[in-house]
This record gives sequence, structure tokens and C-alpha cells, in this order.
Amino acid sequence: MILEEIKNIKESRRDLKKFGLTIGIALIVITILLTISRKGSAVYFGALGFLITIIGLAAPMALKPLNKVWMTLSIILGWIMTRVILTILFYIAVTPIGLLSKLFKKDFLDLKLEKDKQSYWQKRERKKFDPADYERQF
Repeated sequence: MILEEIKNIKESRRDLKKFGLTIGIALIVITILLTISRKGSAVYFGALGFLITIIGLAAPMALKPLNKVWMTLSIILGWIMTRVILTILFYIAVTPIGLLSKLFKKDFLDLKLEKDKQSYWQKRERKKFDPADYERQF
């Protein structure tokens, strides 16, 4: 799945131009922030930002290898971070609900077997058919 996404990275002239402008402007903004905080590395970020911006405008196809590396890195990081976020969400939201339901002996799905019950069918009341129910299912 990840390899397929990497193979399908957009590399048209327009996409490479947008990539060059975006990275260049981001580096120039970093340069401004570093200049305000009086860091010596601002010159390097500024030079790189202007260089990438100019290349993005003049010859965007030259940014193809950089775009490939950058987008591959973003796809891999996206894959990893999705799993991290879902794991955190699971342990913050789902696990406490499960523990509380066990603590209070709540059976949300009615899975508990009762030997004295003859049937587990649940009776539903009959209601008049309304075609609008297909549109508003909940």
C-alpha cells in the first residue's frame, strides 16, 4: 500500500512548481523567524529558501528528485503517525469505556446467556411503511 502511494506521487510541472514555491516560502518564513530571534543560521535557511523558490519558478523539473524524497518521507511518516494516533485514541477513549463497563457489569450487546430464557429474539413493534425512512435511516 505504501509502495503504491510512493509510485503515484504527482510529478507534473505544475505540481513541482507548487512544491518549490511552498518549500521556498516556508524556508523564507523560517529565515524571518530566525532573524527576529537573532540566530546565525538564518542566512543558510534564507539562501536555501530563495534558491528553491527560484528553481521552482524557472525550472521546476529540477526539483523532481527532492520532491520524490520529500513526499516519500511524508507518506512514511503519515503511515506511522496514523497508527500512533489511533493507538493513543484507543487507550484514552475505548479502554476506559471497556473497563467501566466491566466494572459496572454492563452488557451492551446482550451476549450474556440466560438458561431460563426460551428465546433470544427481540420483538419489534410493527409500524407503517414510509418511503422517507429510506432517506432518514437513523
